[in-house]
Amino acid sequence: MSNPVVEVHNVSKMYHRDRVEIPVLNDLSLSVPDGEFVALMGPSGSGKTTLLNLIAGIDRPDKGTVTVARTDLSGLNESDMAKWRSRHVGFIFQFYNLLPVLTAFGNVELPLLLTKLSKKEREERVKTALDLVGLGDRMDHYPRQLSGGQEQRVAIARAVITDPTILVADEPTGDLDKQSAEQILDLLDGLNQQLQKTIVMVTHDPRAAERAHVQRHLDKGELT
Repeated sequence: MSNPVVEVHNVSKMYHRDRVEIPVLNDLSLSVPDGEFVALMGPSGSGKTTLLNLIAGIDRPDKGTVTVARTDLSGLNESDMAKWRSRHVGFIFQFYNLLPVLTAFGNVELPLLLTKLSKKEREERVKTALDLVGLGDRMDHYPRQLSGGQEQRVAIARAVITDPTILVADEPTGDLDKQSAEQILDLLDGLNQQLQKTIVMVTHDPRAAERAHVQRHLDKGELT
């Protein structure tokens, strides 16, 4: 087995609603080897998205440690965490999170504006990423001019543009019809197989989960 890129060790997480404590994750451990494609499944409220957010450095555990790309995330302040995320994590969301005022090119370029790349270098990278997802001929289109499947492809191009260590996908096919969903899963499969991208995907769709190499089920905050 290759080195783990994700190590979640004895993690617990709870949220507070008024004075009530709501446990979400309970002493959970998970290891994801480099280059693996993992699907996290489970009913609504089982803690799937919370676990994904901990791995992505969006949230912090109450107990336990989360180490990703050899970095113990508990040791980072908010500023360092933001820099770490921009370097190591590519995000793919259910509802794409594209900016409607920017073209496909502009949306994909966004993460590169925080780097020291020249305009020409950024342009070359964006064109390569859009070609990778099959949208090289749509770079001047705005989100409203694209189908849902095409919007998600733009979002995936944006996620991979910085060559992140890990891709985290939260219900990436949840808002798509069956054909578009299959195309997105083919694309994720290709990123994993051909580019060896480590992918952690939350999904409630068994057909999507079948594309992953490993399926883990969450139930009441515990992995089964």
